[in-house]
Amino acid sequence: MGLGPVMLDVLGTELTDDDVARLLHPLTGGVILFRRNFVSVAQLTELTSAIRALRPAPLLIAVDHEGGRVQRFHEGFTRIPAMRELGRIWDHAPQRARHLAHQTGYVMAAELRGCGVDFSFTPVLDVDHGQSSVIGDRAFHSDPQAIAELAHHLLKGLKQGGMHTVGKHFPGHGYVTADSHLAIPVDDRPFVDIELCDLLPFRQMIAFGMTAVMPAHVIYPAVDSRPAGFSPVWLKTILRDRMGFEGCIFSDDLSMEGASVAGGIVERASAALNAGCDMVLVCNKPESADELLHGLHWEMPVTSRARLIQMRGMPHPVSMAKLHEDAQFLKALHEVAGVGISSPELPLT
Repeated sequence: MGLGPVMLDVLGTELTDDDVARLLHPLTGGVILFRRNFVSVAQLTELTSAIRALRPAPLLIAVDHEGGRVQRFHEGFTRIPAMRELGRIWDHAPQRARHLAHQTGYVMAAELRGCGVDFSFTPVLDVDHGQSSVIGDRAFHSDPQAIAELAHHLLKGLKQGGMHTVGKHFPGHGYVTADSHLAIPVDDRPFVDIELCDLLPFRQMIAFGMTAVMPAHVIYPAVDSRPAGFSPVWLKTILRDRMGFEGCIFSDDLSMEGASVAGGIVERASAALNAGCDMVLVCNKPESADELLHGLHWEMPVTSRARLIQMRGMPHPVSMAKLHEDAQFLKALHEVAGVGISSPELPLT
């Protein structure tokens, strides 16, 4: 059984019978973990091992673990700074900021891989236009070039730690005030304004080897009446054809209010997959997950399967215990721990 196009969550710290039934469904291809799924490093490692053991071709295991307000695992993990902290350092010491971005990516990836997680949905490539509460200090900076530089070095660190990158929220969520978890944001700017600003970090990160992209649940009416994650104009014409992106495209959570314009959960998934997504996420609504698995009819393209397989964490990760015996890791951990820390966690992707 190969990977299917749906990524789901699980209820708690151990797999329930309902979890197992959903994860064995042929449409399922991955699991996204949340804070409720974590008690300790040992428990998390057991949970990821149980998920991986369910199928001959193991499911992908992901998490939103950006740092700052969006860090799912705490006890036993290094506290990762909000990316804005790296941007503040960039303003007076760019080379130091690049180094710390690399070290941050390395620590983040090494710890997650040590517990069996394949990848985190990071980095945030949104430009901080000073008006988005949901993005805020998750963004590196207001300068697209600074974002690209810092994200590039984070990418290098993630790769060193055995993990791929997922740039979000394409083509940019930082201009709109509304939170797509709760509303349907609309960005009225002409395409040229988006292209000359918000698209720059994505374009450069594609050149640097970014593995995956997550589009925004934002409508850009100057380009398409549909949110970017349901738009073949954004995903196929602009992202793939014009920008040359060949990696994986993950939808943002289809349970979010910003996805509601596409209809019910089956219609949302169908719209996202037809627009060009390789995998769709359904989080925190098990009844919606069941409805989707029952009602979705989708023949997985060979290209999508290949892209998803590429998202597996690099083999032979070092255990958390061994990491803490490694001088290079301990140096990175010490440096990252010295960067300013932000506050409470956001609920979703």
